[in-house]
Amino acid sequence: MTITQFLDRHQDAVQVALYALIICSLWLMEVVFSSGISVKKRWQHNKTNLLFIFTALPIQLLLTTIVLIIVGWTNSHHWGLVNYIPGHHNKWVYYISLFMLLDLCEYVYHVVMHKIDPLWKFHLVHHSDLHVDVSTTVREHPGETCVRTCCLMLWVFICGPAIGVLVLRQTFQSLFNILAHTEFRLPQRVNKIVGLIFITPNLHHVHHHYQLPHTDRNYGDVLSIWDRLFGTFGELEQEDIRFGIDTHMDKERTGKFVNILKIPFQKLERPNGHQN
Repeated sequence: MTITQFLDRHQDAVQVALYALIICSLWLMEVVFSSGISVKKRWQHNKTNLLFIFTALPIQLLLTTIVLIIVGWTNSHHWGLVNYIPGHHNKWVYYISLFMLLDLCEYVYHVVMHKIDPLWKFHLVHHSDLHVDVSTTVREHPGETCVRTCCLMLWVFICGPAIGVLVLRQTFQSLFNILAHTEFRLPQRVNKIVGLIFITPNLHHVHHHYQLPHTDRNYGDVLSIWDRLFGTFGELEQEDIRFGIDTHMDKERTGKFVNILKIPFQKLERPNGHQN
């Protein structure tokens, strides 16, 4: 069995195992190296977020099966934008162009989740975390899990990636999403250089600031170039960042799993300063 065949048959298991390994490793690093939060308080916060794994995983696994079916169809029919890119038969051109196309699609997805009211009500669950750490990565309402994976089906249909590209892309996406939510920040000089191309924890923390316009900055998934290109790039000093969303700063409302699940079905409260 080749590596490609193995990834094709066991993509879900590989992704879940890798995701779990990275999260557990970074969580332990946060416990050991981060100061100011006791292990008990950290666990009380983390266990609420980790409960979302049990709502997201079944949906993710079920819908990923459909994603793989679409991948098989697009490849067998030579369907997708990648087939119109000059030189796409070259592996480097093929992988890099598809990676960038899929990353642009995720940027569009993220912007749409913020701008359309019914979708924002689900994405708000992720932003309502008053303390961003590695566990915030999995704080996603099952409704958004469904929307996100359905959008992935659309991106795969539009772009036409092979399974190897999709696995590579999803691996990088998982890694960057987890790193972006950690408490660790890059030194300012390093962040300036790395942040020219990639989303760093420093940049993503700005996105989790509780007030506009910063909540609408740094939508990028892996690459920061889309934010720079489309005018949504922003920076903020660490000491000025306050996590959460200004309409949901009540710990009772945002700190209990059942209460969090109810948020999308309550009256919409847009962040102060929002304009349609």
